[in-house]
Amino acid sequence: MSSPHDPVKIGIVSISDRASTGVYEDKGLPALQTWLTQALKNPLQFEARLIPDEKERISATLVELVDAGCSLVLTTGGTGPAIRDVTPEATLAIADKEMPGFGEQMRQISLKFVPTAILSRQVAVIRGQSLIINLPGQPKSIAETLEGLKDSQGQSVVHGIFDAVPYCIDLIGGPYLETNEEVCKAFRPKTAIRPPQTSN
Repeated sequence: MSSPHDPVKIGIVSISDRASTGVYEDKGLPALQTWLTQALKNPLQFEARLIPDEKERISATLVELVDAGCSLVLTTGGTGPAIRDVTPEATLAIADKEMPGFGEQMRQISLKFVPTAILSRQVAVIRGQSLIINLPGQPKSIAETLEGLKDSQGQSVVHGIFDAVPYCIDLIGGPYLETNEEVCKAFRPKTAIRPPQTSN
């Protein structure tokens, strides 16, 4: 039986000198894959990469994933002010368009928890028909920025960035992403909402 939802290929990239050389276990890729699998109804194919904090290597990996047909590429790690943190520079270097609202919203969410959120330099860009977003390095922060903040009744207090991702991908000609609303609720203008599809 085929799925009524568009299949989606997603690139997930964990950027860490120490995890990529086996000094410690990478937790970024499992966190990204778990959250996306819970959040999306679409059949997902993941292209995962674990690489060191090297600007040219990061840029080349992002280009490779876009060329491989990933509609969405999420990175984790390398967005702080430390000397080896070069993920934003590597991302901007291969961008067609910058999407500054994503970084602004991620910092707003993180500021609810820590004042050092202003040191985060996450960016989001479009290359071709792909959306690339730099996420924080900690698994807890990854979930918070994607999902946003909810009150004790489960109502959204601060929108997570993923609420805007499906419509952004619509606008650049990508597949139609459908979310599980208990995790996050994609926002689209009424004219952009596709009627429910039925399985064959």
